[in-house]
Amino acid sequence: MNRSVPVLAVLCLAALTACGGGGEPDNSTGEPRPSATRSEQAAPAERLAGLMVTPAEVKGFSVRPYDDEFALAESPSEMTADQPACAPLALAMNQLPLGEPQADLTRALAPEAQGLSGTQTYVTLTAYASGGAQAVLADVKKAVDACADGFTAKGGNGSTVYDSVTAEDVAPAGEETVGFTATTSYQGVSHTLHTQIVRAGDVVGVYFAVNGLAIANGRASDAKLPPAVVKAQSAKLG
Repeated sequence: MNRSVPVLAVLCLAALTACGGGGEPDNSTGEPRPSATRSEQAAPAERLAGLMVTPAEVKGFSVRPYDDEFALAESPSEMTADQPACAPLALAMNQLPLGEPQADLTRALAPEAQGLSGTQTYVTLTAYASGGAQAVLADVKKAVDACADGFTAKGGNGSTVYDSVTAEDVAPAGEETVGFTATTSYQGVSHTLHTQIVRAGDVVGVYFAVNGLAIANGRASDAKLPPAVVKAQSAKLG
């Protein structure tokens, strides 16, 4: 089954349901999710909370905690790719931290004017020990080159087939950045997903856009990242 996680997440928000359960308590309540114990990683988690964009900084967008109840995988250890080199892309497009993080935090953003009927953008921030963020960007760049012909991501709740991956020119941001598009098909209809990854020091920001309702309704989609969101979040990262 080609199960697109963002589709279900967007539908969940569109229905304005509680959508609880499933995930780790820190993430389901909107708090940063430490990759070790909270006492050990309080500083990285608190730092990410301060770096995440707020509604005041992205006017016209709602900013909601990410709920992983319908996620393809609830942790990186549950996520695999049929081509190991493509694993970083599978993680990035499914709101999971890459590499060996100290803490991570995800938010879901959508334009208030359109309600929840169109593109949704996910922002995932991850903090690393020295050198970890650089390694993540290097792995992503290699993956974009290696996975042009597509791959299949598998998690505990199903799988998603990405038909192709293409490098995409993106605006400069942070100390280094990389962008790519991926295509996926659902019930015979093709959809284009956009991702940009930004590194600023030892923090990585992953921006991912999808039009979940278009996918669910059988309409072709090309979900571009909102420039205002990318600009605001990248500015906070420095």
